[in-house]
Amino acid sequence: IVSDTDESPLPDEAPRDYVRRLAAEKARAASARADASQVVVAADTAVVDGDAILGKPADPSDAMRMLRQLRGHIHQVFTGIAALRVHDGLVLTDLCVTDVPMRNYSDAEIESYVETGDPLDKAGAYAIQHASFQPVAEMQGCYASVMGLPLCHVTRLLRQMELTAGADVP
Repeated sequence: IVSDTDESPLPDEAPRDYVRRLAAEKARAASARADASQVVVAADTAVVDGDAILGKPADPSDAMRMLRQLRGHIHQVFTGIAALRVHDGLVLTDLCVTDVPMRNYSDAEIESYVETGDPLDKAGAYAIQHASFQPVAEMQGCYASVMGLPLCHVTRLLRQMELTAGADVP
């Protein structure tokens, strides 16, 4: 369910608070269209460099700026997860923080990648899974948090609601 939540950060909002708040707001918004017997799971992910939240680039030159900013060092990806039990409105949240070491890609690689258009709808202007650009050096953290949804965290939240997964998620 698309929630149409305003994703603007609040003044002086820390990135970890930002993603948790948005995940909870998305869950609340979606719960209005869910059945009382359901649990709504929502998430929000942000690319964070220092204290700066890098959203989707405004245009190709902004994408190039972001990719140069991230090149050759480690940044974080913060994923906030929320589970909302519709029948009583209980909301639980969790946070997954993953260190992402970027490789020292060249300006020519950046330009080629930006020309594909792929980075224009990606927070931080990159997709970890992009087959030809491959911006990330060897990574040790939660790949699912960077590319999708950290299911271990979702499972932990659901267990707190006394729900269990039908499969061994980890």
